Amino acid sequence: MPRLERLFADAALLQDLKALDAAVSLGLIDLCDKRAEVVRRLNAAGIPVIAWQLLPKEQGYWLNIGNAPQAAGRYADFERWTARHGLLWDGIGLDIETDIHEMRLLAVDRLRLVPILLKRLWNVGQLRRAQAAYAALVGQIRADGYRVDSYQMPLIVDERRVGSTFIQRLFASVDLPVDREVLMLYSSFYRPYGAAILRSYGRDAQSIGLGVTGGGVQIPDVSSPAFLDWEEFARDLRLARSQTEDIHVFSLEGCVQQGFLQRLHSFDWEGSVTPSVVGTAAVERLRTGLRIALLASVHPWLVSLGLFCMLWLAGRGKRTRRKP
Repeated sequence: MPRLERLFADAALLQDLKALDAAVSLGLIDLCDKRAEVVRRLNAAGIPVIAWQLLPKEQGYWLNIGNAPQAAGRYADFERWTARHGLLWDGIGLDIETDIHEMRLLAVDRLRLVPILLKRLWNVGQLRRAQAAYAALVGQIRADGYRVDSYQMPLIVDERRVGSTFIQRLFASVDLPVDREVLMLYSSFYRPYGAAILRSYGRDAQSIGLGVTGGGVQIPDVSSPAFLDWEEFARDLRLARSQTEDIHVFSLEGCVQQGFLQRLHSFDWEGSVTPSVVGTAAVERLRTGLRIALLASVHPWLVSLGLFCMLWLAGRGKRTRRKP
């Protein structure tokens, strides 16, 4: 909390945000009085603030299949906190990601994660209940007069296209109809193919999330990839802008620490950027393969029929070649 207070106590930062016509999506890791004071400061400066909903780490931190009741309870607490402090919001952000405890298990003890994933993959009912619960939460947020944003992993696009739910069940995600969907296309996670992934998935994005420039939640025993430098960040900005004018950057703290905000005032948005042809082709092949696999998970009988036809044709071909 002290770092957040120091960040927004800087009048020059507020001036930069105003000059850039930027909004701030503020992660609500708690609902304390000091955080409310930061929001009031942004409200007074005329900077739009999005209430980025988060949970305590013991409840998973991000919103997912397993914590829909806690998410609804947290939103109710948020509304009371908002009313008590007289806060103004430009919208509500729902961060849909894997439970933070599973993220740590993936790094330190993958075998313990296997039964958790297998159980969830077979539990289609859990996903349906979570979808209904989150749809009700979205309805409540809209009824309260807010726009609803979601921050989603890019794979949800491929899954949605073929009508699968495998990715959601595997990663504890939930595909939600909202007012603005932000695909988290953090190229720092996908080096050396980050730019190719950004260009590929950006075509399907309503809004694009870029990063990571710095900051973020710390997960014990999990190391984060190196933050974007200025050259990578500038490349990603131009790629994103060629596909949408709605761009998010994670995070403001990282941009301030690296001095990016000042450079944005005179940034050349028209500069050309071309991801490597090899990287682009590889990403497109991977996406095609992923969609085929997801389609197979939805219609396994089609796969069986296709394999049967291939074997039948192969056998018929062998018999034909044996004839004198």
